[in-house]
Amino acid sequence: MIELFIQIVHRLSARAERKLVKTLLSDFQKVHGKTTLLFRIAEAALDNPNGLVKEVVYPVAGEDTLKSLLKEYKSSGPAYQQQVHKILRSSYSNHYRRMLPKILEALTFCSNNTQHRPVLDALDWLKHNQTSNQRYITLDDTIPVDGVIQPKWRDIVIEDNQGEKRINRINYEICVLQALRKRLRCKEIWVVDADRYRNPDDDLPLDFDANRENYYQDLGQTTDATAFVEQLRSEMSSALELLNREMPKNRKVRILSQGKNRISITPLAPQQEPMNLAYLKREITGRWPMTSLLDVLKEADLRIGFSDHFKTVADRENLDRQSLQQRILLCLYGMGTNTGLKRVSGSRHGISYKELLNVRRRFIHKAALRNAIGQVANAIFTARNPSIWGEGTTSCASDSKKFGSW
Repeated sequence: MIELFIQIVHRLSARAERKLVKTLLSDFQKVHGKTTLLFRIAEAALDNPNGLVKEVVYPVAGEDTLKSLLKEYKSSGPAYQQQVHKILRSSYSNHYRRMLPKILEALTFCSNNTQHRPVLDALDWLKHNQTSNQRYITLDDTIPVDGVIQPKWRDIVIEDNQGEKRINRINYEICVLQALRKRLRCKEIWVVDADRYRNPDDDLPLDFDANRENYYQDLGQTTDATAFVEQLRSEMSSALELLNREMPKNRKVRILSQGKNRISITPLAPQQEPMNLAYLKREITGRWPMTSLLDVLKEADLRIGFSDHFKTVADRENLDRQSLQQRILLCLYGMGTNTGLKRVSGSRHGISYKELLNVRRRFIHKAALRNAIGQVANAIFTARNPSIWGEGTTSCASDSKKFGSW
């Protein structure tokens, strides 16, 4: 639940910013030489202070240039942050806000550092006021602000209404969630009964305080915080300098101008085949020299009957079960191996492509695949020899583009 909460809060901000950037890029044009342009506008205005803007300013900086300058400011200044927050607020208030009371009720947040107490106080305040429908709340000492609201959001959250400071309720909730996410990730705030996000004191040996120096020495770390930070900064600077120096020369790396992932890396060369895999292939070939994958699939179905999970989504079935079983296996083989239904239909089985396509549409769906894969996996776990494969279990996976892993 904590992982889901962290992902949701991050997704809120990331999607809002991507949506705004996509909108701005469609009509964004960067204006070069803004300092010179400002000087020329000021000079023209001082030479003719009583003139019209169209007659004085436009000859120096045209209307299109001024519009581009305004768009550039909106895409980088405070107005940009306000638009991001506006999109974020809309997404949160219309959908995600309904989850907040449930999360606060299910999880108990704690902290060992009084510096992060304001975030916990803000969570308690939200719990006690979750039934309130007030959009604006008068700012007083009971509402934590410092350590909760980021400086860039302060003017958006705290509004001035005729000389009285008030809190925008929804904007304040967003800031609390963002602050909580940030502190959960570094365990400044932890959750009762959690594992990964448990009390950080439980991660240390019981005698850590008494043998702190010995433990630091075993880890190869210094107890001097300043020296540790300097060493870390030096390592990061060296790595970034190496990256900046070597990446332009590396022919196996490309920087893309568009797309989600901007760094494209050439796939690595295939590694040598392990010796034990070669022995295993040779043993299988010696025992079953002419066994195809389709024969293995058919034999597995005859033994455990996993094709019975594939039921039609229509009102009735017109085919007999034997013919249907054959077509289901051919569809699974064509999809699972990426051979395709057309190539499978062109073999000696005498089943057309349209017949296989009809079976795929009516019988093969996610729930049936999940149940069939589970039955095959359980049968494998039951049949395998623990003295060879061990007692542990492994998840059933697929390297195909059609079937996922469950």
